[in-house]
Amino acid sequence: MDAKSEKSNLIAGETGDWEIVIGMEVHAQVTSNAKLFSGASTEFGGEPNSHVSLVDAAMPGMLPVINETCVSQAVKTGLGLKAEINLYSVFDRKNYFYPDLPQGYQISQYKNPIVGEGEVIVDMLSGERVIVGIERLHLEQDAGKSLHDQHPQNSYVDLNRSGVALMEIVSKPDLRSSDQAKAYVSKLRTILRYLGTCDGNMDQGSLRADVNVSVRRPGDEFGTRCEIKNVNSIRFIGQAIEYEARRQIEIIEDGGTIDQETRLFDAKTGETRSMRSKEEAHDYRYFPDPDLLPLELTQDFVDEIAKSLPELPDEKRARFIADYGLTPYDADVLVAERESVDYFEDVAKGRDAKQAANWVINELFGRLNKEGLTINDSPISSEQLGGIVDLIKDGTISGKIAKEVFDIVWTDGGSPAEIVEKRGMKQVTDTSAIEKAVDEVLAANPDKVEQAKAKPAMAGWFVGQVMKATGGKASPQAVNALIKSKLGIE
Repeated sequence: MDAKSEKSNLIAGETGDWEIVIGMEVHAQVTSNAKLFSGASTEFGGEPNSHVSLVDAAMPGMLPVINETCVSQAVKTGLGLKAEINLYSVFDRKNYFYPDLPQGYQISQYKNPIVGEGEVIVDMLSGERVIVGIERLHLEQDAGKSLHDQHPQNSYVDLNRSGVALMEIVSKPDLRSSDQAKAYVSKLRTILRYLGTCDGNMDQGSLRADVNVSVRRPGDEFGTRCEIKNVNSIRFIGQAIEYEARRQIEIIEDGGTIDQETRLFDAKTGETRSMRSKEEAHDYRYFPDPDLLPLELTQDFVDEIAKSLPELPDEKRARFIADYGLTPYDADVLVAERESVDYFEDVAKGRDAKQAANWVINELFGRLNKEGLTINDSPISSEQLGGIVDLIKDGTISGKIAKEVFDIVWTDGGSPAEIVEKRGMKQVTDTSAIEKAVDEVLAANPDKVEQAKAKPAMAGWFVGQVMKATGGKASPQAVNALIKSKLGIE
């Protein structure tokens, strides 16, 4: 990170500049049909308490049994984060009052997590590159959900989520701005989706973040941090950090001190508020779960999972820039979502990748954004868009006509080639027919002909007039060449 970037990340206070220090604990729900220690369904949106086994309900004598799929998904995620995989890990009981976790403790991992140190590389729009260290990734079970708005006096409990497998991905305090934090969570979510280990749907609670925020004078020791719990949107993460940093700066500049505590973010007011004083780890009274043996993996197990890893965003980005000649910005846009990059690669297969990228990013993504649709909702398939690119390449249609064909396919569907044929939209490449149109435009504008001979840049005006006269069907290249020839200009 250069000095300019560091300076731009500072916040101006009444008494000088301050730096935000941010660490993230991201809870990602593991993509698995069954829970971490039971066979109950993990499907979202079921009737309350309809996905609850006797293990989830903590009935006497019911013992947890580890779900191998969840273990594989955690290892796969660790490999995707370029992290150390620990062949020996231990499940612990984290003792704490959970009103919506019937057993009264959470099975988690403490001193011996399944995944050790790794990293996530975040490329900012400014060109700044931030390397965020991953401290650890451990497996744990989720709690249920308390519902406080169903009855005036009572709270209800839905245990459908209780026991669902979570990966807690803990970053090092390497982030220095709300924008970096938002970009980090976006990148992490993209990696998880590429891997297929978490769907990343924050609106359904599949991905949520605990955000640790502190402030300091540039170069000083870390300040006292406050943890903002369960922030469930990237936009809210940015707002929570901005508010919390300024709150802490104001307190310190007024002569106060920051209390280490857990806070909640109120999306309606854009403010954080105190929830409870922060407990230290020893307050949870961790001890190895007596019902679960230590988890011992073989290197062969890890190596087999490594073979199944897909090409990840950073690798795709580098390939698109090196092999396709795309700009870093275009590559970043395309690799941001797994579905988008798959669509683009279908369009680019055997075609000019730059032209394919231009159509996918500018025309398709632009129209999808305008109409509030996702790539999965696109009325135009990758095959249809590829067909439009082919028609441009072989000279059948011009770029202008291609946009008209795009609109027709978007609205009515169909084959681009058949639409062009049936509607007579083919580009005119017959030089004699184009020459006739050029002669007519030149004859109708003798004054402009003389001006163009003295000022060659005016030739563009004649090109526009000829294209208009031919309904946009004339080949722009042929029109341009003929006009320059007849005007005697280069």
